[in-house]
Amino acid sequence: MIIQRNLYLEKLIVRMHNGMIKVVTGIRRCGKSYLLFKLFYDYLIETGINEDHIIKLALDDRSNRKFRDPDVLYTYVKNRIRDKERYYVILDEVQNVLDFEDVLNGFLHIENVDVYVSGSNAKFLSKDVITEFRGRGDEIRVYPLSFSEFMSVFNGDKYDGMQNYMLYGGMPQLSNFTADEQKSTYLINLFTETYIKDIIQRNNFRNEDTIEELLNILSSSTGSLSSINKLSNTFKSVKNINVAPQTIKAYIEAFRDSFLIDKAFRYDIKGKKYINATNKYYFTDVGLRNARLDFRQFEPTHIMENIIYNELKIRGFNVDIGVVEDNRKQLEVDFIANLGNKRYYIQSAYRLPDAEKIQTEQRPLMKINDGYRKIVVTGEKIPTVTDEHGIVTMNIYEFLLNQNSLNL
Repeated sequence: MIIQRNLYLEKLIVRMHNGMIKVVTGIRRCGKSYLLFKLFYDYLIETGINEDHIIKLALDDRSNRKFRDPDVLYTYVKNRIRDKERYYVILDEVQNVLDFEDVLNGFLHIENVDVYVSGSNAKFLSKDVITEFRGRGDEIRVYPLSFSEFMSVFNGDKYDGMQNYMLYGGMPQLSNFTADEQKSTYLINLFTETYIKDIIQRNNFRNEDTIEELLNILSSSTGSLSSINKLSNTFKSVKNINVAPQTIKAYIEAFRDSFLIDKAFRYDIKGKKYINATNKYYFTDVGLRNARLDFRQFEPTHIMENIIYNELKIRGFNVDIGVVEDNRKQLEVDFIANLGNKRYYIQSAYRLPDAEKIQTEQRPLMKINDGYRKIVVTGEKIPTVTDEHGIVTMNIYEFLLNQNSLNL
């Protein structure tokens, strides 16, 4: 089964021959290797690149273990280059190579070589791209399947698809499973055997129980306002153990570095400043969030909000939580999505049962006086409408499946 990841493939294509190392990052098992070794490789072949001008190595494959020696790898690539035509070097799990940064920077001095790499989260993170490649790394962030990508291989309608997606998320491997037991077991094992072990290994953490409990707390409070001090107090009041705020902060930063969760900052819309006291945390994949809680705490309201957040990030937006004041009361705008000179204010409302609920969702938007688009996304099966105040209401399916939905 081929899952098209056209958004990311296009990002690779537009970066071809730019003189930089294309670095594909993202949570483990989200499809980085598939993107490079299948989709991008096929594109190169289809556009007329000779196979012997594509040098690809999976460095986690035992049969390629000799190439983990940096000198062996560098010499191998150099010896494969036999003319002045363009060569494409594609390396997966490059962190298995000792001093891989020097090797990759060395490739940049070969004029007819274009380099593409991916790495695991245990040792190869977004912030490493910035520091290790001396300004010559160009990052492409890959996410688990969006709902649109998920539906391209789902055997059912969009309504059944949404129920499945909200429960199990978009990890690509799930498309090969049909039984619920297979899906849940895969996600639970992926969380415990891959992500938690990676986080502990990379950061040399010792208190695994505290890390797991913090993940439980964050999973239970997805989309709720939180702070480092509040989380520390929760451990003390609920678990009767002391965990220092700086320890909580270190753990959360490790979760973010592994691309497991993301943090949304609060922004005072009228005051035009960030509010640093509290933030919200969202999971990169809602299926992993549900698996962390053994699928016992399924909350459509918060899960839909998390899915909307992820979709905005996939589309390239910077996303904040909005705050606007009304009669000395702070009202929340779920998301402020910014991309260049574009801005959208978005509310997530799983249900709009009556006029009172509609008014509640629109009230913060009505207090914003600028001319940027204001949107309410709902789980209700309703057509897209624009009211007399210019506020757009659309259903979640339209929002997720139509790439131009924000401009309807």
